[in-house]
Amino acid sequence: MNVSVFATEDLHQAFGIEMSSVESMSAGAGWGRVAPGVTSDPHQHDETEMFVVVAGTGWVVFDGRRIRVEPGTVCQFEPFETHVVENDGDVDLVFFDLYWRDPALAARTAAAGAARRRFPERPVFVFSTPPTPNGDLHLGHLSGPYLGADAYVRFQRMQGTEAWHLTGSDDYQSYVVECARREEREPARTAGHYSAEIAATLRLMDIEVDQYTATDQDPGYRDGLRGYFSKLVDSGAVDVRQADALVDAETGAYLYEVDVSGGCPGCGGGTSGNICEECGEPNVCVDLVDPRSNRSQTPAKQQPVPRFVLPLHEFGKEVTDHHRLGRVPARLRELAERVFARTDLDIPVTHPSNWGVAPAETTVDGQVIWVWPEMSYGFLHGIEALGGRLGRDWRAVAPEQDWKLVHFFGYDNSFYHAVLYPALYRSAYPEWNPDIDYHVNEFYLLEGGKFSTSRRHAVWGKQILRPETVDAVRYYLSLTRPEQQRTNFELEAYTETVQRVLVDGWQGWLNDLGARMAGQYDGIAPDAGVWTPEHTAFLNRLGIRLAAVADSLGQDGFSLNRAAAELDGIVVDARRFAEAEARTALIADWSDEARTAVALELAAAQLLARAAAPVMPRFAARLAEALGTADLSSWPSQVELVAPGTPIGLANQSYFVALPSDRPLAAETTG
Repeated sequence: MNVSVFATEDLHQAFGIEMSSVESMSAGAGWGRVAPGVTSDPHQHDETEMFVVVAGTGWVVFDGRRIRVEPGTVCQFEPFETHVVENDGDVDLVFFDLYWRDPALAARTAAAGAARRRFPERPVFVFSTPPTPNGDLHLGHLSGPYLGADAYVRFQRMQGTEAWHLTGSDDYQSYVVECARREEREPARTAGHYSAEIAATLRLMDIEVDQYTATDQDPGYRDGLRGYFSKLVDSGAVDVRQADALVDAETGAYLYEVDVSGGCPGCGGGTSGNICEECGEPNVCVDLVDPRSNRSQTPAKQQPVPRFVLPLHEFGKEVTDHHRLGRVPARLRELAERVFARTDLDIPVTHPSNWGVAPAETTVDGQVIWVWPEMSYGFLHGIEALGGRLGRDWRAVAPEQDWKLVHFFGYDNSFYHAVLYPALYRSAYPEWNPDIDYHVNEFYLLEGGKFSTSRRHAVWGKQILRPETVDAVRYYLSLTRPEQQRTNFELEAYTETVQRVLVDGWQGWLNDLGARMAGQYDGIAPDAGVWTPEHTAFLNRLGIRLAAVADSLGQDGFSLNRAAAELDGIVVDARRFAEAEARTALIADWSDEARTAVALELAAAQLLARAAAPVMPRFAARLAEALGTADLSSWPSQVELVAPGTPIGLANQSYFVALPSDRPLAAETTG
């Protein structure tokens, strides 16, 4: 017999609270103490774990759900469930902790990763970074946040989750002012024009947006933003400080973002003001190496300017704790580590400008709220606006703990999304612990150089997108989007891939299957007959493909690169199977086996339609219709045969075209 008694002298710091180990137990065991007002660090592990509360009261939070606990409460956590213990009482919360490894259970739980963190009762708000309306969307934009968010939402809905895609136009960017100056019109007209163009391009790409907020045109946006900013000021996290800033040596104009360039203080590479696209680290302009004004092309000079400032370096622990709660790629956690390695990082959150929203506070007249902190409010405003249309009481001033937020963005926006915004939310809403997953992409290059809106080095969405080309574009961008490293778009490679994979491969197989159906079965799906070992092996292979596509579209393992490859894998497997089975397809003695093979090919085609729906919705709908299975609203749990007797219309169908026929396509580059 082994007896253990709670002893405070045995406790030590672990997971943000106090823990001790109990020796000589058949399972791992220990005591835990959470002091009043203390919350443990969010964490997950591969063991099954059980808490038995013996004293005090509080909350246990696991994967977004909150459970009230008191003496006698027993909580068991499955492997990989993120869990937190909160003590909101005035005495210690004490619990006995048991944990043990079950490798088989851990493997099953990991395999069901997407389902494990999927809670249909939680609203899921998926944000793609609001684009700057200083130009239309090009393929670099579309390959990243917008296609990613669209496919993610489509898959979540097929899984039964209430998910919405929210974006808009980031109207108050300084880049809009520069574009307006270049095009000789007012910033408001420039923002309005390109915002409308952006929305139209998203529609051409079959990217469905449930809430599109044009910030300069939304009547309630400015007042809501001012209220949010006042919360930051009232919290004490943001206050006015006078510090050196950069100004143009000839005109005295204030310089930031697009108006100044120099050497990055982090990596040493060339950068514009406030953020380095290469290393992802922020700058405050005065720390640039040899800064120059992009207005007069002269060295910038320093001048003290009062601005509202956030001492970001004080929020290192809060941001780290936030990163333990949701899906945060190592790329972002490493960036945060670099940022918080700095001793001081005072981030100005207002700038002198006549374009933007002035704070309600008049301490810094002539300044506007910086557009990047503004965006953190914009996400909450979008949720409220969406809720108003849906009849849901979602309010930007009272974010709810059961909200699940998912952000899609490019790496050059990583600092803002994954470091700055958690600090701002903690200041404005100290009782809210936002549950956010992050999906980041790298730069998509064009013929070896960066896509650039300002330099007009791009293939624009409207150049290539037509009803007959959109499926090919979505597939190729899914296959080649820069998920973990930079990738390159080349027009020749795009057209070659579309012809080889989609036209010759997918369409060729489907047309051939349709012709065989028409010639041998009068265009009617046969019932399966006698099964051979090769048949069952192929059915199993399709099941593996189904699981792989689901994993690549799920929230934990999301990767459109892998999803596109697995979709093609369905076709590659089916074509190899069809070639092997063709040897006995017309031999009378093997007719029962032959119709089983055809039934399995139809099952593969049906699987392709359903699995492709989040990535290529137009193609999926047409293929499903040709197979007589038009319902694509739910994700398949298993591979199914097409119902015997169903008319099949696959022959002579044309699904894919690489380029629009009404205009030649070439990368546009202007100086």
